Amino acid sequence: MGDLLLVRHGETEWSLSGQHTSWTDLPLTQRGEEQAKFLAPLLAGRTFALALTSPLTRAVRTAELAGLTSAATDPDLHEWDYGAYEGVTTAEIHRTRPDWSLWTDGVPPGPDGHPGESPAEVGVRADRVLARVAPALDAGDVVLVAHSHFLRVVTARRLGLSAEYGRLFRLETGTVSRLSTEHGSPVIVEWNARG
Repeated sequence: MGDLLLVRHGETEWSLSGQHTSWTDLPLTQRGEEQAKFLAPLLAGRTFALALTSPLTRAVRTAELAGLTSAATDPDLHEWDYGAYEGVTTAEIHRTRPDWSLWTDGVPPGPDGHPGESPAEVGVRADRVLARVAPALDAGDVVLVAHSHFLRVVTARRLGLSAEYGRLFRLETGTVSRLSTEHGSPVIVEWNARG
């Protein structure tokens, strides 16, 4: 059984400012590009049975700069649809909804094509990704290049937890995290590693 490596894309202007970013297709900042390049040594020397990336520019570019030139895009790896909270910070949301939590409350609908997602809906997408990569994990390591909240849900689901437990796994920009197994059970081996 191979390891599942999770790569969060490098910094963008909105990840720096704390704005929720799902469908807004922002480029990496200069620092984000440097973060992505620094990931290459962490991934070098591994042969991946499967490499997948979100179709958004910030993830695709991170994969390229980290040396994952053969990664295929998978639309299920896009970030949580934040609906009406796209581009809004948690601090701004808390002004009108002081007890709001993405992990339990989800988001209100946004513009056409962006209805927002509940934690359970994101969990369904994460489960589809995990089902897709399962055969490849039997053959070796798998790497996913995507976004913070989505990869946190993938982690929760891989560990057998419900989607809202993704709140327990803070994920920094430009990092690699590794899920493996111990005695047949999924475990976290490495978290937020930087090159």
